[in-house]
Amino acid sequence: MKNIFLVLKREYLTRVRKKSFIVMTILGPLLIGAFYGFIGWTAMSSTSLKKVEVIDESNLFKDKFKNTAELAYSFSGQSLNDAKKDFAKSGNDALVYIPNDIMDNPKGVKIFSQKSLSLELQRGIEKNIESEIETIKLTEAGITQKVLEDAKMNVNSETISLSDEGEKSNSSVAATVIGYICAFLIYMTVFIFGVQVMRSVMEEKTNRIVEVIISSIKPFELMMGKIIGVALVGLTQFALWIVLSFAITTAATAVFGEKFAGSPEQRLEQVKNMPQAQEIEKQVSKETKSGGGVYGKIMKAVDTLPWVTIIACFMFYFLGGYLLYSALFGAIGSAVDSETDVQQFMLPITLPIIFSIAIAQFVIREPDGPLAFWTSMIPLTSPVIMMVRIPFGVPTWQIILSMVLLTGGFIGTTWIAARIYRVGILMFGKKPTLKEIGKWIFYKG
Repeated sequence: MKNIFLVLKREYLTRVRKKSFIVMTILGPLLIGAFYGFIGWTAMSSTSLKKVEVIDESNLFKDKFKNTAELAYSFSGQSLNDAKKDFAKSGNDALVYIPNDIMDNPKGVKIFSQKSLSLELQRGIEKNIESEIETIKLTEAGITQKVLEDAKMNVNSETISLSDEGEKSNSSVAATVIGYICAFLIYMTVFIFGVQVMRSVMEEKTNRIVEVIISSIKPFELMMGKIIGVALVGLTQFALWIVLSFAITTAATAVFGEKFAGSPEQRLEQVKNMPQAQEIEKQVSKETKSGGGVYGKIMKAVDTLPWVTIIACFMFYFLGGYLLYSALFGAIGSAVDSETDVQQFMLPITLPIIFSIAIAQFVIREPDGPLAFWTSMIPLTSPVIMMVRIPFGVPTWQIILSMVLLTGGFIGTTWIAARIYRVGILMFGKKPTLKEIGKWIFYKG
């Protein structure tokens, strides 16, 4: 145990003192935060009120289009040719022409613009026309306007989990996003830190330093020291990232949260002198009351998740998955002499973790299905799949069983890796085959 601690200490201190570790630990959250912050800021700032001029020859749609915080309609009595001539000076984003025979020829609608029209703007205009045509046809069939208004409902459901602890709100969208993020982080760290273990073993083997080390320490102790040392490096980096990310998020929320939440009101400035300004203001007020805007809805959804369970399970599955795979990566590093020999042994080991992240998208659709259950029990896939399921809520007995199996899987793979390591670490000048490596496991002595 003392020797394992010495190797662990050396591996840990060597890595955390590197400039690359310090720089990436500090810059990592800043770069990621800046990247997504820039995307969010760009999306918010690029969203502006679109002004649409409508020429309605049918006279069926006059003042029937509802203005929103994104679209403002104005009806013109000009002819289509005159409107097209004056379009460049009008400051409008689109010119919509509705023909006289619109009820019989809905494909006769034309939308003009100086630049290519965005799909979102086109669909917004089309939906308004489609909705009004449906209203007109239903009215002609004897259905009154009051009945139509009463029939239009905006369903915004709240999902609630029922358990022995009582009722609790949840959000399927937030569970999906957080579950996939946690699974992807484990997937990435298994590769990043597992490869670090493999390269460390290969470096000592190719430099022949290991021959000196093995004279005073057992191969198993050397391998375990490296695995646990690199694991602690990963945990240290994650802990620092969480602290820095929390600080950055808190600061960004204080500075930009109110700005993002108030972005619809900012767009009102563009139409404050237009007739539609009052109607758009009502729409903005309605959106704000319904949920505090996009930012408010996101925060409410995030608050519904079982964060204590998610964080505790993430730490366990991160460690369990890393220890299981890094033992195998260490065995690979001990069996080969060069980078070119690594590929044939990497594929069989990495296939399960690649498979798990690939089927994660299907598990998200049915987190309680047979596929989700069995893949969250198999040690080679459970670190990724279980983290996808946990935000949705998993029975305690399944979590415990999965953890027990993962622990047993780690012990088993570590035993196999140690048997390969003790032979491979001193094997030079020969490219081993999978059959030979299999024989190493059962060598005595």
